[in-house]
Amino acid sequence: MTARLPSLNGLRAFEAAARHLSFTKAAAELNVTQTAISHQIRRLEEELGLRLFVRQSRALALTPQAAEYLPSIRAAFQDLRTATDRLLRTGNDRVLTVSTLTSLAVKWLLPRLSPFQEQHPEIDVRITTSTELVDFRSSNVDAAIRYGRGQWPGLRAEWLMAEDLFPVCSPKLMTGERALLKPEDLSRVTLLHTATTRDDWRIWLTAAGLPVEIAQSPGMTFDLAFMTVQAAIDGLGVAMGHTAYVADDIAKGRLVVPFDIVTPSAGYYFVTPQDQATTPAIGAFREWLIETAKMRPVPDAIRTGGMISGQPVAAP
Repeated sequence: MTARLPSLNGLRAFEAAARHLSFTKAAAELNVTQTAISHQIRRLEEELGLRLFVRQSRALALTPQAAEYLPSIRAAFQDLRTATDRLLRTGNDRVLTVSTLTSLAVKWLLPRLSPFQEQHPEIDVRITTSTELVDFRSSNVDAAIRYGRGQWPGLRAEWLMAEDLFPVCSPKLMTGERALLKPEDLSRVTLLHTATTRDDWRIWLTAAGLPVEIAQSPGMTFDLAFMTVQAAIDGLGVAMGHTAYVADDIAKGRLVVPFDIVTPSAGYYFVTPQDQATTPAIGAFREWLIETAKMRPVPDAIRTGGMISGQPVAAP
């Protein structure tokens, strides 16, 4: 026998009051009176046959049953909001929201986006950035550029480009008495780190046959990769370069590759939900993005490196 669903108004009142732990704030949010909130929650408690709130001294608290019930109710309302938004956007292929990493957007995607706008002026591209994997079910994001191995269940992932790791620095660090001449010289310079990828230096040092303790010496750490790259450009130290983040700066002479040891990493993929993968806007952006990734410049300093550690990451 299918269980009867509680009152939708009661559930809305419960979710808002539980989020604010206040009937007054819930009433203001839902544009009703506090009395109406009280009546709706009392009716919901009668329907469920249990108490949801406990009044404490000048405060409101959830009962254990309500605290367990709340996450599912909150998720259900979020699903309703997302489904409604997608319904209203159906047939409106103008808006395309793409999520990616902040540093990839700043150092690679945004400088190349102009041709797509010229080719498709009818599409309103919106770029959003996050260090977390976007949840397509609970967001308005249509597609994403993700870094990894391309294995995300339920999503269509298409190869864009490989990523290699290698040290980069300002040309000024290559001259003078303390010039970087060999990998061992890294032990006497400042190493620049990105907080989310601190393992990169350890991986490269291991491939170069150097002590990983070099990466543990005092250095400088930044939240985002593009900040680390800028610090290297400014001559603050040596950074671990990712191809997509530093290729343009190398090509323009702002950075140099001091050593010819390159370590392959993972790669970037264009990711979409399976049920939205064929929409016209996503299709147009996918085609442009894949072609753009094929044309990215690989500076001679990287291409002609004398010693490549391991095997290059190839397109699947």
